[in-house]
Amino acid sequence: MIKKILITIGLLSTLFIMVACSTANAQKQDYKALDNQEITITDASLFDQNPHMIKQVEIAQDGQVMITLISNASTGFTWNANAELSDSSILAQLKHETIIANSDKVGAPGVEQWTLNALKKGTATVKFDYSRPWEGGEKGIWTLELTVIVK
Repeated sequence: MIKKILITIGLLSTLFIMVACSTANAQKQDYKALDNQEITITDASLFDQNPHMIKQVEIAQDGQVMITLISNASTGFTWNANAELSDSSILAQLKHETIIANSDKVGAPGVEQWTLNALKKGTATVKFDYSRPWEGGEKGIWTLELTVIVK
């Protein structure tokens, strides 16, 4: 009888230690995930369903957020190259690039991609606007407003 009790206590102790270790690792992984985040919207139907999207991410100070949005310059539409930052002391745009489609089809959509760096703790909003940039062209047919919380 005592032997069964000792075995049960040993098994429960082992189980408790395993759960505690896995919880500690999960917490470390969650924090590590805050270093860099990605927002990717490469399906036009998502903007057709919701042309004015609002999203939020959390990143660590000195972390980066990469935003990738569908784009098709052959239609005359483009995203604003310089992201509209609400607070440039919290976030800085490091890069913007247009990546053409990996397709032989004429007029195939590509993507535009921005990389932002978190400079200090705080909250900033980043706005993207998909428009025809010339005078009289349609403005803001699709928009993305991204709130970035830097921890």
